[in-house]
Amino acid sequence: MTPLLLATNNRHKVEEIRHFLASLPFEVRSLADIPNGPVTVEDEPTLEGNALKKAREAYAASGMLSLADDTGLEVFYLRMEPGVYSARYAGANPTYKDNCDKLLREMQGVAVRRRRAQFRTVIAIVGKGIERTVEGKVEGMILESPRGGQGFGYDPLFVPTGHTRSFAEMSIEEKNTLSHRALALEKAVTILSSL
Repeated sequence: MTPLLLATNNRHKVEEIRHFLASLPFEVRSLADIPNGPVTVEDEPTLEGNALKKAREAYAASGMLSLADDTGLEVFYLRMEPGVYSARYAGANPTYKDNCDKLLREMQGVAVRRRRAQFRTVIAIVGKGIERTVEGKVEGMILESPRGGQGFGYDPLFVPTGHTRSFAEMSIEEKNTLSHRALALEKAVTILSSL
């Protein structure tokens, strides 16, 4: 099987992506499997820029076909914030709860009709002779308080359009049928299948 390096140390993200790519002939690894793997500084102004930077650095360090993603929660009321800063919305090294708590404070008292948001994931694939990006996006709304114990990040606060449960109230299998990352991964699978 061909090695595929996921340019992340986030075990939740690795689990979700591994689950999605299970049917492909790749041996999925993460930066945790690479001695002295790169620690990418995500300082690009866009999700696309960060995803490409992570995938390029992972490929340069390992020589393996590398896949990286960058995901942002874009809240319309907050002028598309936290966006590219989603992972560090509450400051340096915040917990998922810190970020969710800050978002809830920013949205306190905001009417339901003004709580629209979207999750957007950009995936970059970098390897010998290939450098591609794809995007997945899902719209929904921000809850007034967290619900559910599954998922990670802002999942307890986000209900996708057409559903009544948050991502954190869904199983990984259900979330993988409709999430932003799943939509981007479907496009990535098409690219990976052609390699």
